[in-house]
Amino acid sequence: MDFRNVREMERRVNRRYDLRLPLHYRVSQRGLPPRAGSGMSCDLSTSGIGFRCRRPLPVGAHIEMTIAWPAKYAEMYPMDLVITGFVVRSDAGRTAVRVTSRKFRTDALAAAPYRASA
Repeated sequence: MDFRNVREMERRVNRRYDLRLPLHYRVSQRGLPPRAGSGMSCDLSTSGIGFRCRRPLPVGAHIEMTIAWPAKYAEMYPMDLVITGFVVRSDAGRTAVRVTSRKFRTDALAAAPYRASA
């Protein structure tokens, strides 16, 4: 096999970035109660995310994820990346999600200094 053209053979349209970040998720399926858990991201692109979690998740289920982003908004406010999508694969402790929406959310209250009043 010629490894010089491996990138050309890649099926993914968007570049994946290796990022190890903590995350929390909630999975919902019609007719079943929502399931929540945590994990660690493995790779991330604008259209998909791979992450590790303890239990396999149901393929086709809707998932909402919150990832603690390492950068801060205005170098002061913590940020989370909020992702929604659908589970496309889940086995051997690794899950793949097709992303349908993503946005950054800041938590200005968490970074606000505490001021005591007398």
